[in-house]
Amino acid sequence: MTAITPALWVQEELLAGRSLQPTQEQATAYAPANIALSKYWGKRESQFNLPLTGSLSVSLANHGTHTQLSLIDAADHQVYLNGVEQAGESAFVVQLKAWLSLFLPTGISLRIETRNTIPTAAGLASSASGYGALALACNELCGWQLDYTSLSALARLGSGSASRSLWHGFVKWQAGEAANGHDSVAYVLPERWPQLRVGILTVSDAKKAVSSREGMGRTVQTSALFKQWPAQAASDMQHIEQAIMENDFVALGQRAEHNAMSMHATMQAAWPPLVYWQPESLAAMQQVWELRQQGLEVYFTMDAGPNLKLLFEAANTATILQHFPTLEVIQPFADPS
Repeated sequence: MTAITPALWVQEELLAGRSLQPTQEQATAYAPANIALSKYWGKRESQFNLPLTGSLSVSLANHGTHTQLSLIDAADHQVYLNGVEQAGESAFVVQLKAWLSLFLPTGISLRIETRNTIPTAAGLASSASGYGALALACNELCGWQLDYTSLSALARLGSGSASRSLWHGFVKWQAGEAANGHDSVAYVLPERWPQLRVGILTVSDAKKAVSSREGMGRTVQTSALFKQWPAQAASDMQHIEQAIMENDFVALGQRAEHNAMSMHATMQAAWPPLVYWQPESLAAMQQVWELRQQGLEVYFTMDAGPNLKLLFEAANTATILQHFPTLEVIQPFADPS
């Protein structure tokens, strides 16, 4: 019996009955970046990019990735990131080509032009919005007419968090149980929170030395604290979803911040230790804690990078900006147009 591979699963199950040939010359798409309130950290299977636990995020409106795909007469794909052509042997291009090879027939070459409106590879989920936009653009280019939940499985094969970057709002990614990951998909939650604000506090926009994928693997393999993480992550996600349903900001903020700090603790207990923070990151955390002691309801979350994402409500925006004047404030539930 032939073992199922991601390419076989994509072509024979996900895209069953659909043509793999592009049906038009060009396609464009946009996908928002997302910030996980309950984090994805650790895989149960790496080939299909399957997580140990589910996760829950909020999308960042007009902060994300714009992608244009064009058919070209060339021997290979051409990849441009923020207007700069990328070397074919770069890790970014190698991974992108591997993802395209899951479904695109040999002999078809694309010019791929991607523009991020967030810093690339600095812990601000640019790979998530990147593969989200690619999945949406390929859906249009090839005329598949897949629904977003099906596309979330395709995007996941490029970047796990990309499964959550197809929608605006709160998005939940199910861990699933199937070996081929057909049930490890995302869907948007119906709840909206117009008063919720996310503030991006950029400590550094430099590419991080250790990628999320590499850091995740090191943590799973070497961190003694990681064995406690899956149970906590599952509990945190349940409580965060409940806080969203009840519009309970304090419960949301407390759980999201604790979840992020716990994830970073597992990294720091890895060997060699993984510390994505910069001194400015820690100073910002301490400032948030001091403001809470003064009665200001503000919390933070952090992914695998040095930058903080502050969580607060609209009524506190002016006060927050007094303390963090360089903060970029995002309204996740603003009209996407």
